[in-house]
Amino acid sequence: MALWGGRFSQESSELFKLFNDSLPVDYRLVEEDIVGSIAWADAIAAVGILTDAECVELKRALGELLEEVQDKPEQIISSGAEDIHSFVEQSLIAKVGDLGKKLHTGRSRNDQVATDLKLWCKKEGQALLGQLTQVRGALLDLAERELDAVMPGYTHLQRAQPVAFGHWCLAYVEMFERDIGRLQDALKRADTCPLGCGALAGTAYPMDRHVLAQSLNFAAPALNSLDAVSDRDHVIELCSDASISMMHLSRMAEDLIFFNSGEAGFIELADQVTSGSSLMPQKKNPDALELIRGKTGRVYGALVGILTTMKALPLAYNKDMQEDKEGLFDVMDSWAICLEMAALVLSGLKVNRANTLSAAQQGYANATELADYLVAKGMPFREAHHVVGEVVVAAIAEKKPIENFELAKLQTFASSIEQDVYDCLTIDSCLAKREALGGTSLPQVKAALNAKR
Repeated sequence: MALWGGRFSQESSELFKLFNDSLPVDYRLVEEDIVGSIAWADAIAAVGILTDAECVELKRALGELLEEVQDKPEQIISSGAEDIHSFVEQSLIAKVGDLGKKLHTGRSRNDQVATDLKLWCKKEGQALLGQLTQVRGALLDLAERELDAVMPGYTHLQRAQPVAFGHWCLAYVEMFERDIGRLQDALKRADTCPLGCGALAGTAYPMDRHVLAQSLNFAAPALNSLDAVSDRDHVIELCSDASISMMHLSRMAEDLIFFNSGEAGFIELADQVTSGSSLMPQKKNPDALELIRGKTGRVYGALVGILTTMKALPLAYNKDMQEDKEGLFDVMDSWAICLEMAALVLSGLKVNRANTLSAAQQGYANATELADYLVAKGMPFREAHHVVGEVVVAAIAEKKPIENFELAKLQTFASSIEQDVYDCLTIDSCLAKREALGGTSLPQVKAALNAKR
């Protein structure tokens, strides 16, 4: 039974029902729809639409329905209802008869679905805050385990300067902390209650919407009925926040995929997050990380989809907005499982310290140290940069690291070079000099880790 049949003299075509009905997607809002309906029963009882006894009976039946759908959710899809609101109302009428038909007084599916979706976003957003915090914690644990492992840092995917592995971990901690802040901000803006705004013009009953909002644990009621029923900023913000966070996850995954490659050999991934080849028995593939990287695209797609849906909609509600949920649900599911998987990958990751140190010692990563050494001897940096470039060319030609040049050879490039230059060219010296805030010296990395803890 449709909730709007009185105006029509003919039945909807089966094709239209298939095209129009949203139950296969919005069934996930069933708990929110029932909770919102319980709050609405109290609201219309407060203005005399329901007697106290009727309100008690409706709330009892709604509570019973909530338990039933939690126990057997499959009954929702098989009901054939148009949407989740129809399912709840029809189920309620089946329990309490005509009394169930009173519940929708003063309410529209427009403010109803807007409320359901905000309640769902708040619940799922809080869960994702927990998962972001778990990934942050897994990175801190990894940074602590491998704090002083030395690896090459990269620019342009070429070895640049040595860094502590803990410093690499803390770089991603910064990213995920920004994700946490963005999500917290989005949830604050989503914390307004549309219920009581009706179809678009507000409800005709003098209820206290502040009390109604409070009963549903919203911070405040939405202040404009036109905006309240047509606002999907919270959907867009969650998809946007997820897209940025998935970008961070994907960057981390890409780093780890490279670190795990045979060419680098910096890390080993646990068996529980890798798979093998159906043909090549020696393979151990970083599938978990590749799927994180791959799922990022579908999250981006959902963000573009909802932005495109909303970009030209006039006030107030339009059926286009029914397209808001499928993408959002997929975004939140994808984001959640990728965060869960990332934490699992990090918890079992082992660093091959010998390989990371060996790589850090190659690629002339100490060239900047030699330039700084010459600056300390009084040479302008730009001149020192040029001189060290010539040293590197010579070192490449002779296939040896800079520190293996004899002093006399180095002095042919700059007479100010002395025996103490070799102390400056060690990995330990390269790290130790990066002692300014945010640098990769071990004291700085330890201090940063302790501050994050």
